[in-house]
This record gives sequence, structure tokens and C-alpha cells, in this order.
Amino acid sequence: MSIDRETAARVAKLARIRVDEAALPALAQEFNTILGFIEQLNEVDVTGIEPMTSVTPQRLKRRADVVTDGDRQAAILSNAPDAREGFFAVPKVVE
Repeated sequence: MSIDRETAARVAKLARIRVDEAALPALAQEFNTILGFIEQLNEVDVTGIEPMTSVTPQRLKRRADVVTDGDRQAAILSNAPDAREGFFAVPKVVE
């Protein structure tokens, strides 16, 4: 796939990026370089390789799913400047 000036201008417009007319050929060439690199990546044989989420193998730390000190609604709401019916009260911002 090859990107020309018109396509580069359209991509810039869709991305809402202002590009001077003089810079469009360089932008088109940069897009072509990126697409060429992607085509190179598509040539790599990745059969049997699992997708990775990180370059280093790691497991997320797990914690026991137990109930801790809950039922602190009154203590938390005591810090609020305005609380009504068990909730934080905030000023209305939409009329």
C-alpha cells in the first residue's frame, strides 16, 4: 500500500492536525515508512507463540477476598462539607 499526498492530507484532516502543503510529501513518505515496517512485521512467523502483556513474566499479587472494616459511612460523611440522606451533597452544575 502506498500513501500519496492526497491521502496524507486526508489523514491529517481526520486527525485534526494542521499540515502545510509543503510538508505533505514528507508526511506521506513517513506514512509509507511506517506501513513498510508493519509489512515487515507481518512476515514474521509467530505460530505457537502466545501473546504477551509484558516483556517480563509476572503475576499480579492476589489478596484474599474478605470483608474488612466496613460500615464507616457516618465517619466518612463527617468530613464532608455537606451530606444529606447518607450521601455527599454537591452543588448543582447543570441548570
